Amino acid sequence: MPKRILQGKIVSDKMDKTVVVVVERRTMHPLYKKYVKKSARYSAHDEGNLFRTGDTVEIQECRPLSKNKTWTVISNPPAGRTSNKAPVDAETAEGLVKTTRKASKKKDKETNKATGTDTKKPAAKKK
Repeated sequence: MPKRILQGKIVSDKMDKTVVVVVERRTMHPLYKKYVKKSARYSAHDEGNLFRTGDTVEIQECRPLSKNKTWTVISNPPAGRTSNKAPVDAETAEGLVKTTRKASKKKDKETNKATGTDTKKPAAKKK
């Protein structure tokens, strides 16, 4: 018997080597004959932690890997993407935050000069 292949969208990538994929399908209501969307959530194995929330992927049935995980992601990640859980040291992250803050403050000052507006509130008048 061939293994099923489904297409869905990743809604969670918070677990290690596991993603949660939502697969939607349309079925006709037996009485009202209206098409209704139904969705199912599958836990799928992602060996390299390559996929992120929002990616559209294909999953394939496999042997049980854990209590809830019986699917494997088989489609390739978008081009240019590597593991999203790369280690970053604290000093590098702190330096990036500081340079970003400086750049945004400088940009705010330039826009205020160009428009003639000032961000400081005028002092309250004394009676």
